[in-house]
Amino acid sequence: MSPGSSASAEGGGPAQGGGGAEDGSAATPPAGAPSGRAHFQQQLNELETRALSALDLIVEQLDRVLEALSHQDVELAQMVIADDDRVDGRYLEVHQGILSLLALQAPVAGDLRLVAALLHMIKHIERMGDQCVNIAKLIPLSGSEPPVHTELLDALAKMGAFARSEVVQAKAAFAGRDASLAEDLVRQDREINRLNREIFRTAIEIGDDPDTREWAMHMTLVARALERIGDNAVDIGEQVAFVVTGLFREFSDSSHPAGPKGELGSGARPEPFWEP
Repeated sequence: MSPGSSASAEGGGPAQGGGGAEDGSAATPPAGAPSGRAHFQQQLNELETRALSALDLIVEQLDRVLEALSHQDVELAQMVIADDDRVDGRYLEVHQGILSLLALQAPVAGDLRLVAALLHMIKHIERMGDQCVNIAKLIPLSGSEPPVHTELLDALAKMGAFARSEVVQAKAAFAGRDASLAEDLVRQDREINRLNREIFRTAIEIGDDPDTREWAMHMTLVARALERIGDNAVDIGEQVAFVVTGLFREFSDSSHPAGPKGELGSGARPEPFWEP
């Protein structure tokens, strides 16, 4: 390093948190590169983009696993299992990126809410990917020619469509900071829950044939996995409300009646977040 690059005694050395070199010299950012606040915002925006695009991976996984379920396609199910590495890789990438950002910066107020929400969101996305894998692993257990029950498969297809729609809507709500759209996820989730109960009732009343009953039990596990995907989409919606309002609340809570739309119900858990 040339002598002219060292900090002058008049300047008091490198700025606090400026990332100077060990010998006390100031780090010089590349020409044209954003610095300070602008660089932080760029990194945060890139992490959000990567996290949101991970929801597109979940939609792809859902489309393939639902097709594999419909056609009992074991090879396609294996592709879903193998492709989970992409979802896991994206989780690690975003998670590590956020931790690095926290180590180098000190976000506050809205930025800190966003960082916290992204950590939660990527966790829920990784769990969605795991549920797609769980469904894929159940398909070979059904056998090459399972005793298919049309009514039950139709209900699963409807569940899958609702789950897919929830994932797409959760992404749109987060990207647009749309708390109303996020809260609307509960409406679709109620339908998923209703179908889950319907599938369970159908499975226990399906008859006495052992093979059919075994297949039906596998399908109840598929329904449970789809129900969990919907729940994770709602959880992402709750993070949208947190980013927008600074308060965390559950959109629905079976142990407490929900308040009017847009208000904190008795089951809500407000957590004040500091503002500038």
